[in-house]
Amino acid sequence: MKRKIALVCAAAMALSLAACGSTGSSEPASESTPASESVATEETPAEEAPAEEAAGDFDATQAITVVTREDGSGTRGAFIELTGVEDDNGDNTTAAAATQNSTNAVMTTVANDETAIGYISLGSLNNEVKAVTVAGVAPSAETVTDGTYTLARPFNIVTNGEPTDELAIDFINYCMSAEGQAIATEEGYVGAEGAAAFEGTLPAGSITVGGSSSVSPLMEKLIEGYQALNAEASIELLQTDSTIGVSGALDGTYTIGMASRELKDEEVASGATATVLAMDGIAVIVNPANTAVDDLSIDQIRSIYVGEVTTWDAL
Repeated sequence: MKRKIALVCAAAMALSLAACGSTGSSEPASESTPASESVATEETPAEEAPAEEAAGDFDATQAITVVTREDGSGTRGAFIELTGVEDDNGDNTTAAAATQNSTNAVMTTVANDETAIGYISLGSLNNEVKAVTVAGVAPSAETVTDGTYTLARPFNIVTNGEPTDELAIDFINYCMSAEGQAIATEEGYVGAEGAAAFEGTLPAGSITVGGSSSVSPLMEKLIEGYQALNAEASIELLQTDSTIGVSGALDGTYTIGMASRELKDEEVASGATATVLAMDGIAVIVNPANTAVDDLSIDQIRSIYVGEVTTWDAL
C-alpha cells in the first residue's frame, strides 16, 4: 500500500511539473507584452529629441567676448567714433576686450568663439561669421550708398602732398578710373559712379603701397588689375594699419599709404593728402551659433564695447 501511495505521489508531482512547464511555454505573448512595454518606457527619455536639442541651444547667460582692433587701426578709429565708444574723454573700449591686429584675426576669433562679437570691413565679410543688422538695417553696398546703414567710413589713398612719382600718379589714376572703381564695386565696396575710363602712360618703375589691413584686400585687386595692363610696373603691398599707412606716406616708407578712416587734423597739418578710394561699411559680427541676437542698436553696441553690458541676455 505504501508503495502504491508513493508511486501515485511521484506521478502527481511529475504531472504538476509538466503542467508548469507547459504553461510557461504556451503563453509567450502574455509574458513578452510587459517586456515590450517596459523597453518602450525605458527608451522614451532617449526619444525626447527636443530636450537634447534644448540642451545644445545657445546659452545667453554667457559672458560676451568683446573683440576689437589695435590702437592704430582705422577700422577701430571709425568704429569707436561712429558708435560713441569714443567721447571727449577718449576711447572707452573695455579693458576686457581682446585685441586683434587684422581683419582676418577678428573674423577667426569670432568664428571660433560662440560668445564673441567683433567688427570688420564689410568687403571682407564671409559665411564664417554672422553680420547683425544695425537699427534694423543690414550692412550692404546699397545701404551704405543710400545712407541708411550708418556704420560707414571712407577708404583713403594717402600721399605726402601731391604725388610726384610717375608710376604712383599713373596707378592712382587707374584706381580712380571707371575700371578701378568697378573693381571696388565688384569686391563689395562702394565705388564712385561716372568715373572716366583709364587713359594711362603705363610707365616702368617700382613703388610701395602700405597701411590699413581693411583696405589691403581691395588694393591687392587694384594692383592685379593695373599690372595686367602695365607689366613694367612693380608694386609692393605691405599690410600694417591706418596710422602707419599715413606716417609711412609722410616719411617716405610708402609711396602711397592706405587708411580706412578720415585723416586726423595733425596728419593733414603734416602734409598728408587723402583721396577717397571707395566707401566701406563696418559690419558688426557674431558667431553663427549665437541665436540670442540678430539686430543691435548703436546704443547697445556702445554698451557692449564700453563694458556696461557683459552678457547676451542683458541686452
